[in-house]
Amino acid sequence: MPSQHAPTIAVADPGEGYAFGDDHSQAAEQHRCLAAYLDPMTTARLAATGVTDGWRCLEVGAGGGSIATWLAERVAPTGEVTATDVNPVHLSERPGLRVLRHNVVHDPMPEGAFDLVHARLVLRHLPERQTALAAMTRALRPGGWLQLDEFDIDYGPVLLAPSRAAGALYERFLAVKARMFVDAGADGGWGRRAATAMRESGLVDIDPVPHLMTWHADSPGVHLLIHLTHHLRDRLVAGGMTDAELAEVRQVMRHPEFRASSCVIYSVQGRRPR
Repeated sequence: MPSQHAPTIAVADPGEGYAFGDDHSQAAEQHRCLAAYLDPMTTARLAATGVTDGWRCLEVGAGGGSIATWLAERVAPTGEVTATDVNPVHLSERPGLRVLRHNVVHDPMPEGAFDLVHARLVLRHLPERQTALAAMTRALRPGGWLQLDEFDIDYGPVLLAPSRAAGALYERFLAVKARMFVDAGADGGWGRRAATAMRESGLVDIDPVPHLMTWHADSPGVHLLIHLTHHLRDRLVAGGMTDAELAEVRQVMRHPEFRASSCVIYSVQGRRPR
Protein backbone atom coordinates (compact mmCIF):
# COMPACT_ATOMS: atom_id res chain seq x y z
CA MET A 1 0.00 0.00 0.00
CA PRO A 2 1.23 3.52 -0.66
CA SER A 3 2.31 5.69 2.22
CA GLN A 4 -0.37 8.05 3.55
CA HIS A 5 1.46 11.23 4.53
CA ALA A 6 3.42 13.71 2.44
CA PRO A 7 7.12 13.51 3.39
CA THR A 8 9.16 16.52 4.38
CA ILE A 9 12.57 17.26 2.89
CA ALA A 10 14.90 19.98 4.13
CA VAL A 11 15.43 22.72 1.57
CA ALA A 12 19.07 23.13 0.71
CA ASP A 13 21.02 26.32 0.53
CA PRO A 14 22.41 26.99 -2.94
CA GLY A 15 25.70 25.17 -3.17
CA GLU A 16 27.95 23.20 -5.37
CA GLY A 17 26.08 21.66 -8.30
CA TYR A 18 26.81 18.67 -10.45
CA ALA A 19 29.88 18.71 -12.62
CA PHE A 20 27.96 20.19 -15.56
CA GLY A 21 25.31 22.27 -13.87
CA ASP A 22 21.93 23.48 -15.10
CA ASP A 23 22.85 27.17 -15.06
CA HIS A 24 24.56 26.83 -18.45
CA SER A 25 22.71 28.67 -21.23
CA GLN A 26 22.33 25.43 -23.21
CA ALA A 27 21.02 23.27 -20.35
CA ALA A 28 17.40 23.44 -21.54
CA GLU A 29 18.37 21.88 -24.87
CA GLN A 30 20.38 19.22 -23.05
CA HIS A 31 17.29 18.30 -21.01
CA ARG A 32 15.18 18.14 -24.18
CA CYS A 33 17.68 15.81 -25.88
CA LEU A 34 17.95 13.56 -22.83
CA ALA A 35 14.17 13.29 -22.55
CA ALA A 36 13.80 12.33 -26.22
CA TYR A 37 16.61 9.79 -25.88
CA LEU A 38 15.82 8.15 -22.53
CA ASP A 39 12.25 8.84 -21.42
CA PRO A 40 10.68 5.88 -23.29
CA MET A 41 13.01 3.44 -21.51
CA THR A 42 12.72 5.14 -18.13
CA THR A 43 8.93 5.40 -18.11
CA ALA A 44 8.46 1.80 -19.27
CA ARG A 45 10.55 0.57 -16.37
CA LEU A 46 8.84 2.85 -13.86
CA ALA A 47 5.42 1.71 -15.03
CA ALA A 48 6.45 -1.89 -14.29
CA THR A 49 6.72 -1.03 -10.57
CA GLY A 50 2.95 -0.51 -10.55
CA VAL A 51 3.23 3.20 -9.66
CA THR A 52 -0.30 4.54 -9.48
CA ASP A 53 -2.75 6.82 -7.72
CA GLY A 54 -1.76 7.58 -4.14
CA TRP A 55 1.97 6.81 -4.37
CA ARG A 56 4.55 9.16 -2.89
CA CYS A 57 7.51 9.50 -5.24
CA LEU A 58 10.89 11.20 -5.08
CA GLU A 59 12.71 12.27 -8.25
CA VAL A 60 16.36 13.05 -7.41
CA GLY A 61 18.24 15.33 -9.78
CA ALA A 62 15.07 16.00 -11.74
CA GLY A 63 16.75 18.18 -14.38
CA GLY A 64 14.16 19.34 -16.91
CA GLY A 65 11.33 17.60 -15.08
CA SER A 66 9.99 15.29 -17.79
CA ILE A 67 10.02 12.20 -15.55
CA ALA A 68 8.72 14.06 -12.51
CA THR A 69 5.80 15.32 -14.62
CA TRP A 70 5.11 11.81 -15.94
CA LEU A 71 5.13 10.43 -12.40
CA ALA A 72 2.79 13.19 -11.18
CA GLU A 73 0.27 12.17 -13.82
CA ARG A 74 0.55 8.51 -12.76
CA VAL A 75 0.01 9.16 -9.04
CA ALA A 76 -2.83 11.67 -9.44
CA PRO A 77 -5.17 12.60 -7.96
CA THR A 78 -4.15 11.63 -4.41
CA GLY A 79 -0.42 10.96 -4.73
CA GLU A 80 2.48 13.38 -4.81
CA VAL A 81 5.88 13.68 -6.48
CA THR A 82 8.75 15.59 -4.92
CA ALA A 83 11.26 16.72 -7.55
CA THR A 84 14.64 17.81 -6.20
CA ASP A 85 17.71 19.33 -7.78
CA VAL A 86 20.70 21.34 -6.63
CA ASN A 87 19.58 24.05 -9.06
CA PRO A 88 15.91 23.50 -9.93
CA VAL A 89 15.57 26.42 -12.32
CA HIS A 90 14.14 24.20 -15.07
CA LEU A 91 11.41 22.69 -12.87
CA SER A 92 7.88 24.00 -12.39
CA GLU A 93 5.41 23.11 -9.66
CA ARG A 94 1.90 21.95 -10.44
CA PRO A 95 -0.81 20.10 -8.49
CA GLY A 96 0.75 16.89 -7.19
CA LEU A 97 4.29 17.99 -8.04
CA ARG A 98 6.42 20.04 -5.69
CA VAL A 99 9.93 21.26 -6.40
CA LEU A 100 12.74 21.65 -3.88
CA ARG A 101 16.36 22.73 -4.04
CA HIS A 102 18.21 19.84 -2.42
CA ASN A 103 21.63 18.22 -2.46
CA VAL A 104 21.24 14.46 -2.05
CA VAL A 105 24.76 14.08 -0.62
CA HIS A 106 24.68 16.76 2.06
CA ASP A 107 21.05 17.60 2.86
CA PRO A 108 18.74 15.47 5.02
CA MET A 109 15.70 13.66 3.71
CA PRO A 110 12.98 11.74 5.53
CA GLU A 111 13.36 8.02 6.14
CA GLY A 112 10.77 5.47 5.11
CA ALA A 113 8.71 8.11 3.32
CA PHE A 114 8.49 7.18 -0.35
CA ASP A 115 6.92 4.37 -2.34
CA LEU A 116 9.28 5.06 -5.26
CA VAL A 117 12.61 6.87 -5.60
CA HIS A 118 14.12 7.47 -9.03
CA ALA A 119 17.36 9.05 -10.23
CA ARG A 120 18.71 9.20 -13.77
CA LEU A 121 22.31 10.05 -14.63
CA VAL A 122 22.87 11.52 -11.18
CA LEU A 123 25.06 9.21 -9.12
CA ARG A 124 27.64 8.81 -11.89
CA HIS A 125 28.52 12.48 -11.42
CA LEU A 126 28.93 12.31 -7.63
CA PRO A 127 32.19 11.18 -6.02
CA GLU A 128 30.06 10.55 -2.90
CA ARG A 129 27.66 8.34 -4.86
CA GLN A 130 27.57 5.63 -2.18
CA THR A 131 26.49 8.19 0.43
CA ALA A 132 23.74 9.43 -1.88
CA LEU A 133 22.61 5.86 -2.61
CA ALA A 134 22.39 5.10 1.10
CA ALA A 135 20.25 8.20 1.66
CA MET A 136 17.88 7.24 -1.16
CA THR A 137 17.61 3.70 0.20
CA ARG A 138 16.69 4.97 3.65
CA ALA A 139 14.07 7.26 2.11
CA LEU A 140 12.11 4.24 0.83
CA ARG A 141 9.27 2.78 2.82
CA PRO A 142 9.53 -1.00 3.41
CA GLY A 143 8.77 -2.64 0.09
CA GLY A 144 9.35 0.60 -1.83
CA TRP A 145 11.15 0.75 -5.16
CA LEU A 146 14.40 2.41 -6.15
CA GLN A 147 15.22 2.81 -9.86
CA LEU A 148 18.56 4.08 -11.14
CA ASP A 149 19.10 4.72 -14.85
CA GLU A 150 22.81 5.10 -15.58
CA PHE A 151 25.25 5.05 -18.48
CA ASP A 152 28.30 2.89 -19.02
CA ILE A 153 30.21 5.05 -21.48
CA ASP A 154 33.12 2.62 -21.79
CA TYR A 155 31.29 1.03 -24.73
CA GLY A 156 29.85 2.80 -27.77
CA PRO A 157 31.86 2.06 -30.92
CA VAL A 158 31.37 3.53 -34.35
CA LEU A 159 29.90 0.89 -36.67
CA LEU A 160 30.01 2.75 -39.98
CA ALA A 161 31.40 6.15 -40.91
CA PRO A 162 32.05 7.97 -44.20
CA SER A 163 35.75 7.07 -43.90
CA ARG A 164 38.21 5.45 -41.50
CA ALA A 165 39.46 8.90 -40.55
CA ALA A 166 35.91 10.04 -39.78
CA GLY A 167 35.31 7.00 -37.60
CA ALA A 168 38.59 7.55 -35.77
CA LEU A 169 37.69 11.19 -35.13
CA TYR A 170 34.31 10.19 -33.66
CA GLU A 171 35.92 7.69 -31.31
CA ARG A 172 38.55 10.25 -30.31
CA PHE A 173 35.75 12.68 -29.45
CA LEU A 174 34.15 10.01 -27.23
CA ALA A 175 37.49 9.35 -25.52
CA VAL A 176 38.11 13.04 -24.79
CA LYS A 177 34.55 13.39 -23.46
CA ALA A 178 35.04 10.35 -21.22
CA ARG A 179 38.30 11.73 -19.78
CA MET A 180 36.59 15.06 -19.16
CA PHE A 181 33.89 13.38 -17.05
CA VAL A 182 36.48 11.40 -15.08
CA ASP A 183 38.45 14.58 -14.40
CA ALA A 184 35.25 16.14 -13.05
CA GLY A 185 34.78 13.27 -10.57
CA ALA A 186 32.33 11.18 -12.58
CA ASP A 187 32.44 7.40 -12.99
CA GLY A 188 31.89 6.56 -16.65
CA GLY A 189 31.30 2.88 -15.90
CA TRP A 190 28.96 3.41 -12.95
CA GLY A 191 26.00 1.91 -14.82
CA ARG A 192 27.44 -1.59 -14.73
CA ARG A 193 28.32 -1.24 -11.04
CA ALA A 194 24.98 0.17 -9.91
CA ALA A 195 23.29 -3.20 -9.28
CA THR A 196 26.06 -4.38 -6.95
CA ALA A 197 26.05 -1.04 -5.14
CA MET A 198 22.29 -1.28 -4.65
CA ARG A 199 22.60 -4.77 -3.19
CA GLU A 200 25.35 -3.56 -0.85
CA SER A 201 23.07 -0.74 0.29
CA GLY A 202 20.58 -3.36 1.53
CA LEU A 203 18.11 -3.52 -1.34
CA VAL A 204 16.63 -6.81 -2.56
CA ASP A 205 15.04 -8.10 -5.76
CA ILE A 206 17.73 -6.30 -7.78
CA ASP A 207 16.95 -6.28 -11.50
CA PRO A 208 19.53 -4.67 -13.84
CA VAL A 209 18.42 -4.36 -17.47
CA PRO A 210 20.96 -3.19 -20.09
CA HIS A 211 19.82 -1.30 -23.19
CA LEU A 212 21.68 -0.74 -26.46
CA MET A 213 20.54 1.26 -29.47
CA THR A 214 21.82 1.66 -33.00
CA TRP A 215 22.46 5.33 -33.62
CA HIS A 216 22.19 7.24 -36.89
CA ALA A 217 21.99 10.92 -37.81
CA ASP A 218 18.36 11.27 -36.68
CA SER A 219 18.72 9.42 -33.37
CA PRO A 220 18.00 11.43 -30.20
CA GLY A 221 21.25 10.13 -28.70
CA VAL A 222 23.21 11.56 -31.64
CA HIS A 223 21.36 14.88 -31.26
CA LEU A 224 22.53 14.85 -27.64
CA LEU A 225 26.15 14.25 -28.63
CA ILE A 226 26.03 17.03 -31.20
CA HIS A 227 24.57 19.32 -28.56
CA LEU A 228 27.36 18.40 -26.14
CA THR A 229 29.98 19.52 -28.67
CA HIS A 230 28.54 23.01 -28.07
CA HIS A 231 27.52 22.70 -24.42
CA LEU A 232 30.90 21.32 -23.33
CA ARG A 233 33.00 23.06 -25.96
CA ASP A 234 35.42 24.72 -23.52
CA ARG A 235 36.08 21.48 -21.65
CA LEU A 236 36.50 19.49 -24.87
CA VAL A 237 39.00 22.02 -26.21
CA ALA A 238 40.86 21.94 -22.89
CA GLY A 239 40.93 18.16 -23.31
CA GLY A 240 42.76 18.42 -26.64
CA MET A 241 40.14 18.87 -29.37
CA THR A 242 40.11 21.88 -31.67
CA ASP A 243 37.10 23.83 -32.84
CA ALA A 244 37.78 22.54 -36.35
CA GLU A 245 37.69 18.95 -35.09
CA LEU A 246 34.46 19.57 -33.20
CA ALA A 247 32.88 21.00 -36.35
CA GLU A 248 34.10 18.00 -38.32
CA VAL A 249 32.80 15.44 -35.83
CA ARG A 250 29.38 17.13 -36.00
CA GLN A 251 29.40 16.57 -39.74
CA VAL A 252 30.41 12.94 -39.25
CA MET A 253 27.44 12.36 -36.93
CA ARG A 254 25.09 14.08 -39.38
CA HIS A 255 26.27 11.99 -42.35
CA PRO A 256 23.54 9.66 -43.72
CA GLU A 257 25.93 6.68 -43.61
CA PHE A 258 26.89 7.18 -39.98
CA ARG A 259 26.04 4.31 -37.65
CA ALA A 260 27.23 3.73 -34.10
CA SER A 261 26.24 1.76 -31.06
CA SER A 262 24.94 3.76 -28.15
CA CYS A 263 26.72 3.37 -24.88
CA VAL A 264 25.09 0.83 -22.58
CA ILE A 265 22.23 2.26 -20.55
CA TYR A 266 21.43 0.28 -17.41
CA SER A 267 18.04 0.60 -15.78
CA VAL A 268 18.37 -1.02 -12.34
CA GLN A 269 15.52 -1.60 -9.92
CA GLY A 270 15.53 -2.86 -6.35
CA ARG A 271 13.26 -2.85 -3.32
CA ARG A 272 13.74 -2.06 0.30
CA PRO A 273 13.04 -5.22 2.34
CA ARG A 274 9.61 -5.35 3.92
